[in-house]
Amino acid sequence: MEWSLKFLSILPILLFLASFTTVHENFAFGQTNNSTIYNGSQDFLKVISNTEGNQQVLQIPINQLLFNVGPQYDQNGKLTSFSITLKPELSNLYDEIGLINKPKDIVFVYPIFTQAAYSSNGFYDYYNKKCDNKCLTVNIPTKINGVQASSIAGALVLRLLGYPHVTDVDIDKNPDILKQYKRVIILHNEYVTKKEFDAITSHPDVVYLYPNALYAEVKTDYNANTITLLKGHGYPDANIKNGFDWQSDNSNYEYNVVCDNWTFYKKINDTMLSCFPEYRMLYDDQLLRTMQLDDPTLVLTDLGNWLRYPHQSGMTRTLLADFDVKGDYIPAWVSNPAIWTLNGQIKKYEFGDIIRYLHETSIIK
Repeated sequence: MEWSLKFLSILPILLFLASFTTVHENFAFGQTNNSTIYNGSQDFLKVISNTEGNQQVLQIPINQLLFNVGPQYDQNGKLTSFSITLKPELSNLYDEIGLINKPKDIVFVYPIFTQAAYSSNGFYDYYNKKCDNKCLTVNIPTKINGVQASSIAGALVLRLLGYPHVTDVDIDKNPDILKQYKRVIILHNEYVTKKEFDAITSHPDVVYLYPNALYAEVKTDYNANTITLLKGHGYPDANIKNGFDWQSDNSNYEYNVVCDNWTFYKKINDTMLSCFPEYRMLYDDQLLRTMQLDDPTLVLTDLGNWLRYPHQSGMTRTLLADFDVKGDYIPAWVSNPAIWTLNGQIKKYEFGDIIRYLHETSIIK
């Protein structure tokens, strides 16, 4: 799969576009009108996120960026793209938060099918009633010309930090490819095949870095080099949301692009992030560091803290957040399954089942 530069002016969101063959090579990302600008003092990177009509404005302080970011203009002075490079003075930090000098045992999945779905004359033109069913079959891209919807910024950050990657196509053709990696990081892989869905959900260590992943099922035709929407995102029935009826679906976090109070949490046996981190990854080293931990949710740490300080509401809220539950009270008897979890007698997701049941029955509130 070739990663290349291309300017797409048809989408009202920030477009990130890349060209590199090694993890240290420079890359650039482009943008549409009014999607990314510097303010007059050049103190902030202003991002207008407009995913599916949900517009939000972010201002990222330039001095917090983990990379050198430079605007590129055309001959008329119009902003067309940004170049991004590693900062030499942050090489020690990159060693901490990346895999540049570590085993390449964590892989991320670039959502090439999602990139295709958001292309011109693609699924979203069908959803928006701009064309008929013919737009539900689209070509599989041969180049990675991603946009916010295909989590290209996050993908490029991970590439710069030395993470290996595979694409939807790689997994669909060879589902066993994920078995060689200790951990799999899923980006905004919204559209996947059933074979890919099964390969990802059966892997023992998956971090769903972006919400709204594994949302709709597509089928592939490699002779024609196309994907076709089968089920999900309101198709073929408006009442169908997740096309796989996936119990871990967390699409409710898709529009939280500010990502200020992010947390990793457990949903069933899956590790998920509580926001859409596309822009946060440009400047939050703690987020990038945490996703490498053996347990990004910090469940065991938070369990121990709660057991020591069960009457401190802050400890309670932190533990509940690990399971995507809000509340200020946990019954005292829950200390027993908490101890069993710390001792390895029950699984973390089994403890989570207890917490979620107590929340659903209004015992935790």
